[in-house]
Amino acid sequence: MLEFDDAQTRLANGAPRPSATIDAPLSAAIGLVLAQDLTATLDLPPADNSAMDGYALRHADYREGATLPIDQIVYAGHAPQALQPGHAARLFTGSLMPPGADTVVMQEDTREADGRLTITQAPRPGQHVRRRGEDTAAGSALLPAGTRIGPAQVALLASQGIARVTVHPAVRVGILTTGDELVPPGQPRGAHQIYNSNGPMMAALVEGMSAQATHVLHAQDNEAALKSAFQTLARDCDLIVSIGGVSVGDKDLVKPVLESMGASLDLWRVRMKPGKPVAMAHVDGKPVVCLPGNPVSAFAVFTVLVSPLLRRMQGRRDLFPQVSMLTLRTDAPRHDSREEFLRVRRDVNNGGVGELQAFDRQSSGVVSSLPWATGLARIPAGHTVYDGEKVAYYDFKHWLS
Repeated sequence: MLEFDDAQTRLANGAPRPSATIDAPLSAAIGLVLAQDLTATLDLPPADNSAMDGYALRHADYREGATLPIDQIVYAGHAPQALQPGHAARLFTGSLMPPGADTVVMQEDTREADGRLTITQAPRPGQHVRRRGEDTAAGSALLPAGTRIGPAQVALLASQGIARVTVHPAVRVGILTTGDELVPPGQPRGAHQIYNSNGPMMAALVEGMSAQATHVLHAQDNEAALKSAFQTLARDCDLIVSIGGVSVGDKDLVKPVLESMGASLDLWRVRMKPGKPVAMAHVDGKPVVCLPGNPVSAFAVFTVLVSPLLRRMQGRRDLFPQVSMLTLRTDAPRHDSREEFLRVRRDVNNGGVGELQAFDRQSSGVVSSLPWATGLARIPAGHTVYDGEKVAYYDFKHWLS
């Protein structure tokens, strides 16, 4: 069996980074990855403006107990007149600073009567002023290539007036489930059958990472059906993920079918639990990742092994999200000859410290553990971990986005 870290590295490098690009409107680029560095062309803010509702003045004109005549009202979006010496201007959050003014006194620290302003709290020079370019300066780096575009990136790009971006197209993923015992949800089920949760689950995982689940196919356990499905996926998709049929049983036919199509396995079987029967091959230059048929195992393997490969194919800069070290709470010591990935939930104890609670049933057949869990805790192979020890934590929030 291949060691987990080696398998993760080999899978993450199982396809080249993308070269294709498209020009997309900002509204259609959510989830896609920038194909080029972007540089700011505007100072933001474009001019000094007020961070508060209040009054603008020259700090040098402030005298304790003195009043200043108010010579103008400046609304956001309006152009102010120059501030006369010894005067103040009424303004609001976002209002441009009048030429000559250098300080803003917030409304709560003033009194206004008969067009004159009394300041009740001594101001600091330059307070409550947003300076031109203090957020983003023209010519500075905005976003690097390899950045996945989300709501925060959209806000920054739109603030620069950018309406279109050059991005890599979405990765097309083909999903293949196998097994004579599986029937689609919503269809009649015999006593000898179970519902196919793998297809919908894998499609949701793929779409959750902003890739396209182009095909979700199911094949019976025979070579003709499997070969036909793989041919369709290889024709239409960039990445193929199959689930089931990759172990050593009489009906585990994925490996021989792939070999009949000219593929050779780049890896097969990984020293991890759950998820030992994992394989990667290439068909027509397209990577094929074969996952175990158990939904929990497929979910865990996709999280820690397949998601870095998908990020690479998307063109992202960072393939491996953060891994935290947190305290594990478990009723019994954990030990296995393979790397074990426990389904855990991150909770905060009474001291405000994050801890990991292990699900009480770690069998790979317990699908109900998946919505309960927030991530996976890694137990090193051959090492006994006791309650209260720190372990590596793979947060679904990071690893599946």
